[in-house]
Amino acid sequence: MYAILDIETTGGKYNEEGITEIAIYRFDGHKIVDQFISLINPERSIQPFVVNLTGINNEMLRNAPKFYEVAKRIIEITDGAVVVAHNAQFDNRILTTEFDRLGYDFEKDTLCTVELSKKLIPGKDSYSLGKLTRSLGIPISDRHRAQGDALATVALFKMLLARDTAKEIIQKMVRKDPKRQLEPKLLDLIENAPTETGVYYMHRSDGTIIYIGKSKNIKKRLIQHFTNDNRKSKKIQLEVADVTFEKTGSELIALLKESEEIKRNKPIYNRALRRTLFQYQLSSFTDEKGYINLRIDKADSRKKAVTTFTNYQQAKSTLYRITETHQLCQKLTGLYETKTSCFLHSIKECHGACIEKESTEEYNARVKVFLENNSYANKHMLIIDKGRDIDERSAILIENGKYIGFGFFSLNYQINNPEVLKSIITPMQDNRDSQHIIQSYLRKNKGLKVVNLAPDTVD
Repeated sequence: MYAILDIETTGGKYNEEGITEIAIYRFDGHKIVDQFISLINPERSIQPFVVNLTGINNEMLRNAPKFYEVAKRIIEITDGAVVVAHNAQFDNRILTTEFDRLGYDFEKDTLCTVELSKKLIPGKDSYSLGKLTRSLGIPISDRHRAQGDALATVALFKMLLARDTAKEIIQKMVRKDPKRQLEPKLLDLIENAPTETGVYYMHRSDGTIIYIGKSKNIKKRLIQHFTNDNRKSKKIQLEVADVTFEKTGSELIALLKESEEIKRNKPIYNRALRRTLFQYQLSSFTDEKGYINLRIDKADSRKKAVTTFTNYQQAKSTLYRITETHQLCQKLTGLYETKTSCFLHSIKECHGACIEKESTEEYNARVKVFLENNSYANKHMLIIDKGRDIDERSAILIENGKYIGFGFFSLNYQINNPEVLKSIITPMQDNRDSQHIIQSYLRKNKGLKVVNLAPDTVD
């Protein structure tokens, strides 16, 4: 199954582009079986040259859905499919970046019709979509619009499939692993790695740790490290002599261990994670009229945060969901600047707190439900997750709103008995990064079991 797509963007700095339009055709190798086409509000301005190229302007996107509103549909239509695009590296990077902003790991195998065309239809003057399709007699309408370009890519891909009679190139071009050969030492390190979740440590021959990482599949992640052609990966490939690992079962524990141990060991190739993980936070305050307001602020350790975010886009997307889920007012969540009523009130989805039509008691009650469910300040609780084996579970202990540590247990009495509980918990550092990791993980994994503890349980 293939998901053949085209994306139009705002243009701008690398990895700061936003999607303005997307078209995806689910293709079974013979016919289109599903499709999704939509304009997207990128929540940022479109570069003038892009407006001239595509005809898509800021006004057209004002009422278009935001990416987080269509993300579920994109996941559904691409599920179990290989992503196909003309210059797939670009489209896949843009999609992956948008999902990263939502805290979702969007990982797909890809096929690039530019590369396939060069292999199967050599000798063309140009492999741009417009010139290539014209030379092949493939009709293309609405050039530089997602639907037109995606449909042309579907027709091109059908032709490429027909030309690939041995099916060898199609199989080789799927980006599961790069094609180059690995050194024997790297193959040995991959062979000895587990496929489970955990933290891994790369060592030089003298034992020095040069890189620490976490993965839900350590073997798969090492393959990525050892087959990547970027500058850092090449240096690691030359220097690594051994890889050790610790299974955690729980991805949350792996994230927490990775963060703390990078700060403690300061590996030479972990420069990015030595810095703080979050840049923005959600704060709350009561205005002069008595309504509880929510605001996105730059991260500040001096200010109390409800929760924290890696970037502004993630914060804003999350706040839109919070506003919708709890029927809050866009004016009081800082999403709609106005001196009168907010946009949601105009479509009867806000009860009127923005114009004091709804009482502070009724409005604040809903805000407090959100604050209670999404902040573990002053809370005593255990977060129960997967263990390292099928009959084991993991537990992360929060005491007085602080991260105390984690442990593993196989019998429930171990977490119900205060003395035993204290003995199985490995102490860890509580800091803003660990709080950010825990809060982000809880946001993404709503089904996690959380056990509330009495305040004196862990004293």
